[in-house]
Amino acid sequence: MSTNTVIDVEGLDVAYGDFHAVKDLSFHIERGELYALLGTNGAGKTSTLEVVEGHRQATSGTVRVLGSDPADRSVVRPRVGIMLQESGFSADLTVAESARLIGRLSGREDSVERVLGLVDLGHKADTRTGQLSGGERRRLDFATAVYGNPELLFLDEPTTGLDIASRDSLWATVQRLRDEGTTVVLTTHYLEEAQQRADRIGLMHRGTFRHQGTVAELTRSLPASIQFSLPRHAPAPPTSSVPQADASYAIETFELQRDLKQLLDWADTHGVELEGLSAAPTRLDDVFRAIGADSTAS
Repeated sequence: MSTNTVIDVEGLDVAYGDFHAVKDLSFHIERGELYALLGTNGAGKTSTLEVVEGHRQATSGTVRVLGSDPADRSVVRPRVGIMLQESGFSADLTVAESARLIGRLSGREDSVERVLGLVDLGHKADTRTGQLSGGERRRLDFATAVYGNPELLFLDEPTTGLDIASRDSLWATVQRLRDEGTTVVLTTHYLEEAQQRADRIGLMHRGTFRHQGTVAELTRSLPASIQFSLPRHAPAPPTSSVPQADASYAIETFELQRDLKQLLDWADTHGVELEGLSAAPTRLDDVFRAIGADSTAS
């Protein structure tokens, strides 16, 4: 394990009776990375995170977080911030009391006023949490997770229920923490967030990784797509074009720039207008859908 490795997982198995939710899973996360752990339904992502966060024991395998066993909460917890998918705040406590309580339980030092200011909840400090909107509770979740500027931050669906301004503010704070060396583990159903912000992605399916790497590495696993239609009486398009059910044509390619240029050169040579032309690189959601399609086929 390198001195820059914050999370090191080797051969992780998590079983519930005869059902193996996680099977021989191995990965590592380096200091300062934003790593997105994504998965199809039932992929084992939650079980993996529960072990890494110290909430569940592994059936087998080794897990080290910040150089220690994550179950050793007295050592690991003061260095880790966790934003769970659902808050567990007492409805009778005020916003300030909730932030102060969870901050003290974490073992980190900070100012309640500072963290509430980060999420624009300073004016709600004396409001009981039971009176907050869903978006305000999510902002309070985030405030308590970043209390004391943790070395490692887990964000589980952090922007669910947030408006655009709150999302932008959250990601600005995450970036500031990353600039200061914080490592971030993200889980989200908003794949565009993972595509835009993750340094690397682990994409789980049926208990193990189907893909792991940078966004560019994952999207290169599938071809890009060029689509167009031709006017009546146009000459036959290049042989790489495949006719579609709606009378349009598609070209699937791992060389998008080259094949698009060839198509445009062909159209120019023949004086043909390419109607409805679109050329789109592969996106992370395409990779995700392909995994789902494989599951259906199998």
